[in-house]
Amino acid sequence: MIGTRTLNMLERSLDAATLSQKVIANNIANASTPNFKRSEVKFEQYLLQELNAERGRSIVGRRTDSRHIHIGRSSSSNPATARVVTDNSTTFNHNNNNVDIDYEMAMLAWNQLKYNLLIDRTNGFFKSIRTAIDK
Repeated sequence: MIGTRTLNMLERSLDAATLSQKVIANNIANASTPNFKRSEVKFEQYLLQELNAERGRSIVGRRTDSRHIHIGRSSSSNPATARVVTDNSTTFNHNNNNVDIDYEMAMLAWNQLKYNLLIDRTNGFFKSIRTAIDK
């Protein structure tokens, strides 16, 4: 299918933004909970690593024997996935909690903008396919 790679990246990015929204909401909900440690979602750096690893490997070699070396993109390469990371090394409040409510609210707004952008790009992707089919 045309654009499967693009659609796959958009889907994974939307999943990461959705997970990030849940994690940030959990941080905000526990802003005054003693000993609570904030978490965040790491995704963009893993996606960037994946894209950099693929750069220059657009040719895929045909293997006629399982002992042959892979050339180009390998089907066994792991796609970037979102990971939740907890920050246990800092303390922000007197109760050993490390949630800064102002920072979390800013991250919530930033994540919402990112999610809206991804939805817009996904809609644009399907609109361009629909336009190509109609013509």
